[in-house]
Amino acid sequence: MLFWHGQPDHYWSSPGEMYPIPGPGLLRDPPVLPYLKQEEPNGISTSQPPCPAFQYVLCAPTSPAVRHHEETLTYLNQGQSYELRMMGSPRLDPGGEGRRMLKSVVRVVFHDRRLQYSEQQQLEGWRWSRPGDRILDIDIPLSVGILEPQIHPTLLNTVEFLWDPSRRTSVFVQVHCISTEFTLRKNGGEKGVPFRIQIDTFGAGGKGDPPEHLHSASCLVKVFKPKGADRKQKTDREKVEKQPVPEREKFQPAYESTVLAECAPWPDTLGAPHSPPGTPGLPSPHPFKLLSPERVCVSPCAAESPTESPGEALSPCASPLETQQWLHKRRFSAYTRIFASFAGADLLKLSRRDLIQICGAPDGIRLCNALTGRCPRPRLTLYVSREPAGGAEGAEDGCSGLYQEVHLEELTAAELTGKLAELLGLPVGQIQRVSRQGPSGIHILVSDMMIRNLLDETCFMVAIGKAPGPEGYHLVLR
Repeated sequence: MLFWHGQPDHYWSSPGEMYPIPGPGLLRDPPVLPYLKQEEPNGISTSQPPCPAFQYVLCAPTSPAVRHHEETLTYLNQGQSYELRMMGSPRLDPGGEGRRMLKSVVRVVFHDRRLQYSEQQQLEGWRWSRPGDRILDIDIPLSVGILEPQIHPTLLNTVEFLWDPSRRTSVFVQVHCISTEFTLRKNGGEKGVPFRIQIDTFGAGGKGDPPEHLHSASCLVKVFKPKGADRKQKTDREKVEKQPVPEREKFQPAYESTVLAECAPWPDTLGAPHSPPGTPGLPSPHPFKLLSPERVCVSPCAAESPTESPGEALSPCASPLETQQWLHKRRFSAYTRIFASFAGADLLKLSRRDLIQICGAPDGIRLCNALTGRCPRPRLTLYVSREPAGGAEGAEDGCSGLYQEVHLEELTAAELTGKLAELLGLPVGQIQRVSRQGPSGIHILVSDMMIRNLLDETCFMVAIGKAPGPEGYHLVLR
Protein backbone atom coordinates (compact mmCIF):
# COMPACT_ATOMS: atom_id res chain seq x y z
CA MET A 1 0.00 0.00 0.00
CA LEU A 2 1.40 3.43 -1.00
CA PHE A 3 1.21 6.18 1.59
CA TRP A 4 0.80 9.45 -0.32
CA HIS A 5 -0.74 12.84 0.14
CA GLY A 6 -0.35 16.10 -1.68
CA GLN A 7 1.95 18.87 -0.52
CA PRO A 8 2.53 22.39 -1.86
CA ASP A 9 5.22 22.66 -4.49
CA HIS A 10 7.34 24.94 -2.37
CA TYR A 11 7.33 22.43 0.51
CA TRP A 12 9.65 19.94 -1.14
CA SER A 13 12.46 20.82 -3.53
CA SER A 14 13.65 18.45 -6.23
CA PRO A 15 17.35 17.52 -6.76
CA GLY A 16 17.40 19.69 -9.88
CA GLU A 17 16.31 22.73 -7.88
CA MET A 18 18.93 22.13 -5.20
CA TYR A 19 21.65 21.62 -7.82
CA PRO A 20 20.87 24.09 -10.72
CA ILE A 21 22.69 23.55 -13.97
CA PRO A 22 23.65 26.17 -16.59
CA GLY A 23 21.05 27.03 -19.21
CA PRO A 24 21.29 25.80 -22.81
CA GLY A 25 22.65 29.12 -24.03
CA LEU A 26 25.66 28.89 -21.73
CA LEU A 27 26.43 25.39 -22.94
CA ARG A 28 26.17 26.33 -26.64
CA ASP A 29 28.28 29.50 -26.38
CA PRO A 30 31.49 28.78 -24.47
CA PRO A 31 33.59 31.77 -23.50
CA VAL A 32 36.41 32.80 -25.78
CA LEU A 33 39.04 32.82 -23.05
CA PRO A 34 40.22 29.51 -21.59
CA TYR A 35 38.62 28.54 -18.29
CA LEU A 36 41.97 27.47 -16.86
CA LYS A 37 45.43 28.50 -17.96
CA GLN A 38 46.36 25.03 -19.18
CA GLU A 39 43.03 24.53 -21.06
CA GLU A 40 42.21 25.57 -24.60
CA PRO A 41 38.75 26.95 -25.45
CA ASN A 42 37.90 23.81 -27.40
CA GLY A 43 38.69 21.67 -24.35
CA ILE A 44 36.11 23.24 -22.07
CA SER A 45 33.73 20.63 -20.67
CA THR A 46 30.10 21.29 -21.37
CA SER A 47 28.81 18.56 -19.05
CA GLN A 48 26.49 19.50 -16.22
CA PRO A 49 27.96 19.88 -12.72
CA PRO A 50 28.06 16.70 -10.65
CA CYS A 51 24.88 16.00 -8.75
CA PRO A 52 24.99 13.41 -5.94
CA ALA A 53 23.09 10.24 -6.65
CA PHE A 54 21.41 10.43 -3.25
CA GLN A 55 20.73 13.12 -0.71
CA TYR A 56 18.82 12.99 2.56
CA VAL A 57 17.69 16.13 4.35
CA LEU A 58 16.47 16.21 7.95
CA CYS A 59 14.06 19.11 8.39
CA ALA A 60 15.48 20.37 11.68
CA PRO A 61 17.82 23.36 12.20
CA THR A 62 21.48 22.91 12.97
CA SER A 63 23.09 24.35 16.08
CA PRO A 64 24.84 27.74 15.69
CA ALA A 65 27.40 26.84 18.38
CA VAL A 66 29.44 24.51 16.16
CA ARG A 67 32.86 25.55 14.92
CA HIS A 68 33.81 25.40 11.26
CA HIS A 69 36.05 22.34 11.50
CA GLU A 70 33.43 20.31 13.42
CA GLU A 71 30.48 18.28 12.20
CA THR A 72 27.06 19.92 12.33
CA LEU A 73 24.89 19.12 15.34
CA THR A 74 21.09 19.03 15.34
CA TYR A 75 18.79 19.15 18.36
CA LEU A 76 15.58 17.09 18.35
CA ASN A 77 12.61 16.91 20.69
CA GLN A 78 11.65 13.54 22.11
CA GLY A 79 8.66 11.99 20.32
CA GLN A 80 8.29 14.83 17.77
CA SER A 81 7.85 13.89 14.11
CA TYR A 82 10.68 15.15 11.88
CA GLU A 83 10.68 14.95 8.10
CA LEU A 84 13.46 13.11 6.28
CA ARG A 85 13.43 14.01 2.59
CA MET A 86 14.71 11.19 0.41
CA MET A 87 16.16 12.30 -2.93
CA GLY A 88 17.62 10.03 -5.58
CA SER A 89 18.79 10.64 -9.12
CA PRO A 90 16.42 9.29 -11.82
CA ARG A 91 19.50 8.13 -13.70
CA LEU A 92 19.62 5.18 -11.32
CA ASP A 93 17.04 3.44 -13.51
CA PRO A 94 19.08 1.76 -16.26
CA GLY A 95 17.41 2.19 -19.63
CA GLY A 96 14.44 3.95 -18.05
CA GLU A 97 12.38 0.76 -18.10
CA GLY A 98 9.81 0.64 -15.34
CA ARG A 99 10.21 1.79 -11.75
CA ARG A 100 13.15 0.80 -9.64
CA MET A 101 12.24 0.42 -5.99
CA LEU A 102 14.96 0.99 -3.41
CA LYS A 103 15.14 -0.14 0.18
CA SER A 104 16.36 2.22 2.90
CA VAL A 105 17.18 1.33 6.50
CA VAL A 106 17.06 4.18 9.03
CA ARG A 107 18.63 3.64 12.43
CA VAL A 108 19.61 5.61 15.52
CA VAL A 109 23.06 4.58 16.75
CA PHE A 110 25.61 5.80 19.28
CA HIS A 111 28.28 8.29 18.24
CA ASP A 112 30.66 7.62 21.16
CA ARG A 113 32.93 4.65 20.57
CA ARG A 114 32.68 3.64 24.22
CA LEU A 115 28.94 3.16 23.87
CA GLN A 116 29.31 1.47 20.49
CA TYR A 117 31.23 -1.36 22.17
CA SER A 118 28.37 -1.97 24.60
CA GLU A 119 25.51 -1.03 22.25
CA GLN A 120 23.64 -4.31 22.68
CA GLN A 121 23.71 -4.03 26.48
CA GLN A 122 22.70 -0.35 26.41
CA LEU A 123 19.70 -1.08 24.18
CA GLU A 124 18.71 -4.08 26.27
CA GLY A 125 18.84 -1.99 29.44
CA TRP A 126 16.69 0.69 27.78
CA ARG A 127 14.19 -1.99 26.74
CA TRP A 128 13.84 -3.17 30.35
CA SER A 129 13.44 0.36 31.69
CA ARG A 130 10.92 1.34 28.98
CA PRO A 131 8.88 -1.83 28.25
CA GLY A 132 6.76 -1.56 25.13
CA ASP A 133 8.49 1.60 23.83
CA ARG A 134 10.69 2.01 20.78
CA ILE A 135 13.78 4.15 20.22
CA LEU A 136 12.90 4.96 16.59
CA ASP A 137 9.47 4.96 14.97
CA ILE A 138 7.80 6.04 11.71
CA ASP A 139 4.88 8.47 11.66
CA ILE A 140 3.09 6.70 8.80
CA PRO A 141 0.14 9.13 8.35
CA LEU A 142 2.54 12.01 7.66
CA SER A 143 4.96 10.04 5.46
CA VAL A 144 4.84 10.44 1.69
CA GLY A 145 5.78 7.98 -1.05
CA ILE A 146 6.98 5.07 1.10
CA LEU A 147 5.99 1.45 0.56
CA GLU A 148 5.92 -1.50 2.97
CA PRO A 149 7.26 0.22 6.11
CA GLN A 150 8.67 -2.42 8.45
CA ILE A 151 9.19 -1.98 12.18
CA HIS A 152 10.77 -5.10 13.67
CA PRO A 153 9.69 -5.70 17.28
CA THR A 154 13.22 -6.61 18.45
CA LEU A 155 15.13 -3.91 16.53
CA LEU A 156 14.11 -0.93 18.64
CA ASN A 157 16.42 1.54 16.90
CA THR A 158 15.78 0.53 13.27
CA VAL A 159 13.03 1.04 10.68
CA GLU A 160 13.02 0.26 6.95
CA PHE A 161 10.85 0.92 3.91
CA LEU A 162 10.76 0.89 0.11
CA TRP A 163 10.67 4.03 -2.04
CA ASP A 164 10.88 5.15 -5.66
CA PRO A 165 13.77 7.60 -6.35
CA SER A 166 11.85 9.11 -9.29
CA ARG A 167 9.03 10.25 -7.00
CA ARG A 168 8.95 12.67 -4.11
CA THR A 169 9.51 10.76 -0.89
CA SER A 170 9.43 11.97 2.70
CA VAL A 171 9.45 9.79 5.79
CA PHE A 172 8.60 11.27 9.19
CA VAL A 173 10.54 9.72 12.06
CA GLN A 174 10.23 9.99 15.83
CA VAL A 175 13.05 9.43 18.35
CA HIS A 176 11.70 8.39 21.75
CA CYS A 177 14.91 8.13 23.80
CA ILE A 178 16.71 11.17 25.16
CA SER A 179 20.46 11.65 25.24
CA THR A 180 20.75 11.76 29.03
CA GLU A 181 19.32 8.23 29.39
CA PHE A 182 22.72 6.78 28.47
CA THR A 183 24.97 8.98 30.61
CA LEU A 184 26.52 8.04 33.94
CA ARG A 185 24.17 9.42 36.57
CA LYS A 186 25.62 12.14 38.76
CA ASN A 187 23.93 14.97 40.64
CA GLY A 188 21.92 16.25 37.68
CA GLY A 189 22.81 18.59 34.86
CA GLU A 190 24.89 15.97 33.06
CA LYS A 191 25.53 16.28 29.34
CA GLY A 192 23.61 13.98 27.05
CA VAL A 193 25.38 11.60 24.70
CA PRO A 194 25.14 12.34 20.96
CA PHE A 195 23.40 9.94 18.57
CA ARG A 196 23.73 9.42 14.84
CA ILE A 197 20.79 9.07 12.46
CA GLN A 198 22.09 6.88 9.65
CA ILE A 199 20.38 5.89 6.40
CA ASP A 200 21.62 2.95 4.33
CA THR A 201 20.07 2.50 0.88
CA PHE A 202 20.07 -0.73 -1.11
CA GLY A 203 19.08 -1.73 -4.62
CA ALA A 204 17.23 -4.87 -5.57
CA GLY A 205 19.58 -7.85 -5.60
CA GLY A 206 19.38 -10.67 -8.11
CA LYS A 207 17.91 -14.07 -7.44
CA GLY A 208 19.73 -15.50 -4.45
CA ASP A 209 22.03 -12.46 -4.25
CA PRO A 210 22.08 -10.04 -1.30
CA PRO A 211 20.80 -6.50 -1.91
CA GLU A 212 23.31 -4.17 -3.52
CA HIS A 213 24.50 -1.39 -1.21
CA LEU A 214 24.16 1.98 -2.97
CA HIS A 215 24.64 4.78 -0.47
CA SER A 216 24.95 5.63 3.23
CA ALA A 217 24.74 8.97 5.03
CA SER A 218 24.36 10.14 8.62
CA CYS A 219 24.14 13.23 10.83
CA LEU A 220 24.88 14.01 14.47
CA VAL A 221 21.90 14.70 16.76
CA LYS A 222 21.05 15.16 20.42
CA VAL A 223 17.57 14.39 21.73
CA PHE A 224 15.95 16.41 24.53
CA LYS A 225 12.69 16.20 26.40
CA PRO A 226 9.75 17.95 24.66
CA LYS A 227 10.53 21.64 23.97
CA GLY A 228 14.08 21.11 25.24
CA ALA A 229 15.60 21.26 21.75
CA ASP A 230 14.02 24.68 21.13
CA ARG A 231 15.40 26.03 24.41
CA LYS A 232 18.87 24.62 23.66
CA GLN A 233 18.81 26.15 20.17
CA LYS A 234 17.93 29.56 21.64
CA THR A 235 20.63 29.25 24.31
CA ASP A 236 23.30 28.42 21.71
CA ARG A 237 22.25 31.33 19.53
CA GLU A 238 22.44 33.80 22.42
CA LYS A 239 25.78 32.36 23.48
CA VAL A 240 27.29 32.94 20.03
CA GLU A 241 25.79 36.43 19.69
CA LYS A 242 27.50 37.50 22.92
CA GLN A 243 30.91 36.59 21.49
CA PRO A 244 33.08 39.30 19.90
CA VAL A 245 33.06 39.46 16.10
CA PRO A 246 36.42 37.65 15.61
CA GLU A 247 35.25 34.78 17.80
CA ARG A 248 31.79 34.73 16.20
CA GLU A 249 33.33 34.13 12.77
CA LYS A 250 34.79 30.84 14.00
CA PHE A 251 31.30 29.30 14.24
CA GLN A 252 29.23 27.85 11.44
CA PRO A 253 25.97 29.59 10.53
CA ALA A 254 22.79 27.81 11.61
CA TYR A 255 20.91 26.21 8.72
CA GLU A 256 17.17 25.61 8.61
CA SER A 257 17.66 21.94 7.72
CA THR A 258 20.36 19.31 8.12
CA VAL A 259 21.94 17.58 5.13
CA LEU A 260 23.15 14.09 6.02
CA ALA A 261 26.82 13.60 5.15
CA GLU A 262 27.98 10.53 3.25
CA CYS A 263 29.53 7.87 5.49
CA ALA A 264 30.54 4.23 5.57
CA PRO A 265 27.70 1.68 5.63
CA TRP A 266 26.64 0.27 8.96
CA PRO A 267 28.44 -3.10 9.37
CA ASP A 268 25.25 -5.12 9.93
CA THR A 269 23.74 -3.88 6.67
CA LEU A 270 26.36 -5.26 4.32
CA GLY A 271 24.94 -8.79 4.46
CA ALA A 272 21.20 -8.47 5.02
CA PRO A 273 19.65 -5.16 6.10
CA HIS A 274 16.57 -6.74 7.64
CA SER A 275 18.16 -9.55 9.65
CA PRO A 276 17.50 -9.32 13.38
CA PRO A 277 20.42 -9.71 15.75
CA GLY A 278 21.20 -12.96 17.42
CA THR A 279 21.32 -15.06 14.26
CA PRO A 280 22.62 -18.61 14.58
CA GLY A 281 26.33 -19.24 14.49
CA LEU A 282 28.23 -19.08 11.26
CA PRO A 283 28.70 -22.43 9.54
CA SER A 284 32.31 -23.55 9.55
CA PRO A 285 33.81 -26.42 7.59
CA HIS A 286 36.56 -26.81 10.19
CA PRO A 287 36.19 -28.24 13.68
CA PHE A 288 37.24 -26.24 16.71
CA LYS A 289 40.87 -26.36 17.73
CA LEU A 290 40.85 -27.35 21.37
CA LEU A 291 43.47 -27.31 24.05
CA SER A 292 45.16 -30.50 25.15
CA PRO A 293 43.30 -32.73 27.63
CA GLU A 294 45.77 -31.77 30.36
CA ARG A 295 44.45 -28.17 30.27
CA VAL A 296 40.78 -29.08 30.01
CA CYS A 297 38.73 -28.25 33.07
CA VAL A 298 35.50 -30.21 33.40
CA SER A 299 32.82 -27.94 34.81
CA PRO A 300 30.30 -29.54 37.14
CA CYS A 301 27.68 -26.97 36.17
CA ALA A 302 24.62 -28.79 34.91
CA ALA A 303 23.09 -25.71 33.27
CA GLU A 304 25.19 -26.00 30.09
CA SER A 305 23.39 -27.08 26.96
CA PRO A 306 23.79 -30.74 25.97
CA THR A 307 25.47 -29.81 22.69
CA GLU A 308 28.11 -27.65 24.38
CA SER A 309 31.12 -29.31 25.87
CA PRO A 310 32.28 -27.24 28.83
CA GLY A 311 35.87 -28.36 28.33
CA GLU A 312 36.25 -26.78 24.89
CA ALA A 313 38.54 -23.78 25.33
CA LEU A 314 39.61 -21.33 22.64
CA SER A 315 42.95 -22.17 21.06
CA PRO A 316 45.50 -19.48 20.18
CA CYS A 317 45.66 -21.09 16.72
CA ALA A 318 41.92 -20.58 16.04
CA SER A 319 41.10 -18.61 12.90
CA PRO A 320 38.75 -15.59 12.94
CA LEU A 321 35.92 -17.80 11.67
CA GLU A 322 36.51 -20.39 14.40
CA THR A 323 36.70 -17.58 16.97
CA GLN A 324 33.29 -16.31 15.78
CA GLN A 325 31.81 -19.78 16.20
CA TRP A 326 33.34 -20.09 19.64
CA LEU A 327 31.73 -16.78 20.67
CA HIS A 328 28.34 -17.89 19.31
CA LYS A 329 28.58 -21.21 21.16
CA ARG A 330 29.41 -19.46 24.44
CA ARG A 331 26.42 -17.08 24.09
CA PHE A 332 28.50 -14.02 23.13
CA SER A 333 26.67 -13.42 19.83
CA ALA A 334 26.17 -9.74 20.64
CA TYR A 335 29.94 -9.14 20.34
CA THR A 336 30.69 -11.05 17.14
CA ARG A 337 30.64 -7.79 15.15
CA ILE A 338 33.19 -6.18 17.50
CA PHE A 339 35.51 -9.22 17.35
CA ALA A 340 34.87 -9.95 13.65
CA SER A 341 38.57 -9.76 12.70
CA PHE A 342 39.98 -11.29 15.91
CA ALA A 343 41.77 -14.63 15.75
CA GLY A 344 42.11 -16.82 18.82
CA ALA A 345 45.48 -15.34 19.77
CA ASP A 346 44.12 -11.78 19.48
CA LEU A 347 41.20 -12.51 21.79
CA LEU A 348 43.37 -14.31 24.36
CA LYS A 349 45.73 -11.31 24.55
CA LEU A 350 42.96 -9.06 25.91
CA SER A 351 43.12 -8.50 29.64
CA ARG A 352 40.21 -8.72 32.04
CA ARG A 353 40.10 -4.93 32.16
CA ASP A 354 39.97 -4.71 28.34
CA LEU A 355 37.08 -7.19 28.15
CA ILE A 356 35.08 -5.34 30.83
CA GLN A 357 35.61 -2.04 29.01
CA ILE A 358 34.43 -3.53 25.69
CA CYS A 359 31.61 -5.82 26.86
CA GLY A 360 30.56 -4.26 30.14
CA ALA A 361 31.10 -5.74 33.60
CA PRO A 362 28.76 -8.81 33.52
CA ASP A 363 29.65 -10.13 30.06
CA GLY A 364 33.26 -8.99 30.31
CA ILE A 365 33.83 -11.09 33.44
CA ARG A 366 31.99 -14.04 31.88
CA LEU A 367 34.08 -13.83 28.69
CA CYS A 368 37.29 -13.56 30.73
CA ASN A 369 36.36 -16.70 32.68
CA ALA A 370 35.49 -18.54 29.46
CA LEU A 371 38.83 -17.61 27.87
CA THR A 372 40.88 -18.66 30.91
CA GLY A 373 38.91 -21.90 31.31
CA ARG A 374 37.96 -21.06 34.88
CA CYS A 375 35.40 -23.49 36.34
CA PRO A 376 33.02 -23.07 39.28
CA ARG A 377 34.33 -24.42 42.55
CA PRO A 378 32.61 -27.69 43.53
CA ARG A 379 30.51 -27.75 46.68
CA LEU A 380 32.49 -30.66 48.20
CA THR A 381 35.88 -32.14 47.31
CA LEU A 382 36.97 -35.54 48.66
CA TYR A 383 40.31 -37.33 48.19
CA VAL A 384 39.90 -41.08 47.75
CA SER A 385 42.43 -43.89 47.48
CA ARG A 386 41.79 -47.61 46.95
CA GLU A 387 42.85 -49.79 49.86
CA PRO A 388 45.33 -52.44 48.69
CA ALA A 389 43.83 -55.91 48.63
CA GLY A 390 47.06 -57.74 49.56
CA GLY A 391 48.24 -55.63 52.49
CA ALA A 392 51.98 -54.99 52.19
CA GLU A 393 52.15 -56.57 48.74
CA GLY A 394 49.51 -54.19 47.48
CA ALA A 395 51.30 -51.26 49.07
CA GLU A 396 54.51 -52.08 47.17
CA ASP A 397 52.83 -51.80 43.74
CA GLY A 398 52.22 -48.08 44.28
CA CYS A 399 48.44 -48.24 44.52
CA SER A 400 48.48 -47.24 48.17
CA GLY A 401 49.05 -43.57 48.97
CA LEU A 402 47.86 -42.32 45.56
CA TYR A 403 44.68 -40.28 45.98
CA GLN A 404 42.26 -39.00 43.40
CA GLU A 405 39.80 -36.11 43.55
CA VAL A 406 36.06 -36.63 43.75
CA HIS A 407 33.91 -33.51 43.21
CA LEU A 408 30.34 -33.50 44.50
CA GLU A 409 27.66 -30.96 43.56
CA GLU A 410 24.36 -32.55 44.62
CA LEU A 411 25.75 -33.85 47.97
CA THR A 412 23.75 -37.07 47.83
CA ALA A 413 24.66 -40.70 48.52
CA ALA A 414 23.62 -41.67 44.99
CA GLU A 415 26.04 -39.11 43.51
CA LEU A 416 28.90 -40.39 45.71
CA THR A 417 28.13 -43.99 44.75
CA GLY A 418 28.28 -43.15 41.06
CA LYS A 419 31.57 -41.26 41.41
CA LEU A 420 33.16 -44.11 43.40
CA ALA A 421 31.98 -46.69 40.86
CA GLU A 422 33.54 -44.66 38.04
CA LEU A 423 36.75 -44.20 40.00
CA LEU A 424 37.10 -47.86 40.97
CA GLY A 425 35.95 -49.28 37.63
CA LEU A 426 32.91 -51.07 39.08
CA PRO A 427 29.38 -51.25 37.63
CA VAL A 428 27.29 -48.79 39.60
CA GLY A 429 24.39 -51.27 39.75
CA GLN A 430 26.51 -53.83 41.60
CA ILE A 431 27.41 -51.54 44.51
CA GLN A 432 24.84 -52.53 47.08
CA ARG A 433 26.03 -50.48 50.02
CA VAL A 434 28.45 -47.68 50.91
CA SER A 435 29.37 -47.31 54.56
CA ARG A 436 31.87 -45.41 56.65
CA GLN A 437 33.96 -46.85 59.45
CA GLY A 438 33.12 -45.17 62.73
CA PRO A 439 34.30 -45.38 66.36
CA SER A 440 35.32 -48.84 67.60
CA GLY A 441 35.33 -50.10 64.01
CA ILE A 442 31.58 -49.93 63.50
CA HIS A 443 30.19 -49.41 59.95
CA ILE A 444 27.80 -46.48 59.48
CA LEU A 445 25.60 -46.34 56.38
CA VAL A 446 26.43 -43.30 54.22
CA SER A 447 23.37 -41.04 53.84
CA ASP A 448 22.68 -37.65 52.26
CA MET A 449 22.83 -36.00 55.68
CA MET A 450 26.27 -37.50 56.38
CA ILE A 451 27.66 -36.20 53.09
CA ARG A 452 26.31 -32.69 53.75
CA ASN A 453 28.18 -32.64 57.06
CA LEU A 454 31.52 -33.86 55.70
CA LEU A 455 34.41 -31.43 55.85
CA ASP A 456 35.80 -30.23 52.54
CA GLU A 457 38.97 -32.02 51.34
CA THR A 458 38.47 -35.05 53.58
CA CYS A 459 40.66 -38.09 52.75
CA PHE A 460 39.31 -41.66 52.60
CA MET A 461 40.67 -45.14 51.91
CA VAL A 462 38.06 -47.28 50.11
CA ALA A 463 37.92 -50.99 50.93
CA ILE A 464 36.03 -53.20 48.48
CA GLY A 465 34.22 -56.18 49.97
CA LYS A 466 32.11 -58.93 48.39
CA ALA A 467 28.43 -58.77 49.16
CA PRO A 468 26.31 -61.89 49.71
CA GLY A 469 25.06 -63.12 46.37
CA PRO A 470 26.56 -63.91 43.00
CA GLU A 471 27.53 -60.35 42.09
CA GLY A 472 27.67 -57.33 44.38
CA TYR A 473 30.07 -55.18 46.35
CA HIS A 474 30.18 -53.31 49.64
CA LEU A 475 32.33 -50.20 49.85
CA VAL A 476 33.76 -49.07 53.19
CA LEU A 477 35.27 -45.61 53.64
CA ARG A 478 38.00 -45.64 56.26
